[in-house]
Amino acid sequence: MAQMVEISDVDDPRVDDFRDLSRADRRPDRPGGRGLVIAEGVVVVERLLASPYPVRALFGVRRRVEDLAEATAGLDVPAYVTDADVMARVVGFHLNRGVLAVADRAPVVDPAELIGRSRRLAVLEGIGDHENLGALFRNAAALGVDGVLLGAGCPDPLYRRSVRVSMGHVLRVPFAHLESWPGDLKLLRDEGFRVAALTPRGDSRPLREAGLDQGKVAVLLGSEGPGLTDGAIEAADVAVRIPMAGGVDSLNVATAGAITFHALSGT
Repeated sequence: MAQMVEISDVDDPRVDDFRDLSRADRRPDRPGGRGLVIAEGVVVVERLLASPYPVRALFGVRRRVEDLAEATAGLDVPAYVTDADVMARVVGFHLNRGVLAVADRAPVVDPAELIGRSRRLAVLEGIGDHENLGALFRNAAALGVDGVLLGAGCPDPLYRRSVRVSMGHVLRVPFAHLESWPGDLKLLRDEGFRVAALTPRGDSRPLREAGLDQGKVAVLLGSEGPGLTDGAIEAADVAVRIPMAGGVDSLNVATAGAITFHALSGT
């Protein structure tokens, strides 16, 4: 397993990658951020170790680090071991999961490449909440979606909270950024995709009647508040809705995504 190194000094510079996470997350769009990928807990760390992201180090209490012995076999990075109090003072909060890992970023995926090797895709516009973003990635992994395309207004899916809520599945579901929105939806049509915009508006087609289990399909999901923009809906091939009981006008976007992803499989 990774070489265990005892840490007793809160100010030890060897654990600087893990320091003050509550105040200075490693999100690249935040001033001073370093762009590191952070995994919390044994299960999520295992998924990071199995991902394309190059792991730099682990940090945790001995019992949790030892739980990762099999996953870290042959891994040539340090595993810093300390007690719960020192760890909490370094990290900036008490971490119930007992272990963290940090990694560098993997190479950026080209959207045309991702589209070319996929049959089912989620395309997101304006998903501003990191927890919803993480939940969408978890749902995509569970329900056989091949990848996620990020359109306008989406934050970094590798933000620490998104990684945690996704249970690490954001590390295994490939994603790419669409730079021209919604113009880059043309990339999907060029590869034979049918683009379906999910919207509750009355003139949209009920999900069961949309035939989304046929051929290549990309599902557009929009902002938690206003939903998809008119431009995104107009750029789609079909507008689709999930029929709901009276008095309820919409679902949480991650829930709506799960229902629609299941419909793609036809089961």
